[in-house]
Amino acid sequence: MDKRDRAKLFRQRLADTMRNRATTQSELARNVSVDRSTISQLLTRDTARLPNAQVVAECAFALGISSDWLLGLTDMPELAADLLAASSQVSEAPRGLGDEQIFSWHTEAAGYKIRHVPAALPDMLKTHEMLRWEYTPHLGRSATQVIAASQDRLNWMRETLSDYEIAMPLYEVEAFVTATGYYSGLPKEVRDEQIDHFLKLHDQLYPSLRVFLFDARRLWSAALTVFGPLVGVLYLGQHYLAFRDRARVKTLTEQFDGLVREAYVSARDWPEHLRALAASGN
Repeated sequence: MDKRDRAKLFRQRLADTMRNRATTQSELARNVSVDRSTISQLLTRDTARLPNAQVVAECAFALGISSDWLLGLTDMPELAADLLAASSQVSEAPRGLGDEQIFSWHTEAAGYKIRHVPAALPDMLKTHEMLRWEYTPHLGRSATQVIAASQDRLNWMRETLSDYEIAMPLYEVEAFVTATGYYSGLPKEVRDEQIDHFLKLHDQLYPSLRVFLFDARRLWSAALTVFGPLVGVLYLGQHYLAFRDRARVKTLTEQFDGLVREAYVSARDWPEHLRALAASGN
């Protein structure tokens, strides 16, 4: 940018910000510890020269904006700390409750593809009996909230134009079918009903709903959800860590897409793989 144009842009942005903040020249002068005439010259002097860095920094600080923005070096007036705070968010993730935060992210991303690596089997695809077995011992009556929330999520997916991709490790499904590890003690009738439910959902919703299985010995992923290009969320256990800046959302998207590219079981083959596991388990 020509230095005369940059000086003109500085004057314009300083004046616009003062007007938006309802800040007078006298008030800004007091906050910057200069004479009022100095502020007046900054706003009116038609010159290619910019004020010294100290004055620019003090004006920016007093008005709560970025010095780089005042100088035309960026199009974002927010302070760097404010941009960082806005780009990420930490929120509580209480186990099994109808999470309004998660549902709001789904609603915001309506029409976009949603990519999901669940911490276990995805709640939205579970039967009511499966959810009761999993949550009632820990949450008691609140397990009914989990059932309602999972049904709401599934209904949402049916009614919107969003595609939903789910990637899970092979061992998660194998542990479920054989009632080992996390699923130890899961009754056979609940497992059989859940398998039938998986197969019915595939028949009803494929290709809008696609389930992939990856080999965790070759690839690994933390639990995450990417809501289109808008929000990327990591599940930390008791908290969600959400990112809105484009670079981090892209990184999480690439992480998920890598799981899909290297999937051991494709979405098309998922039902047959599930049937084969069930047959061998019986």
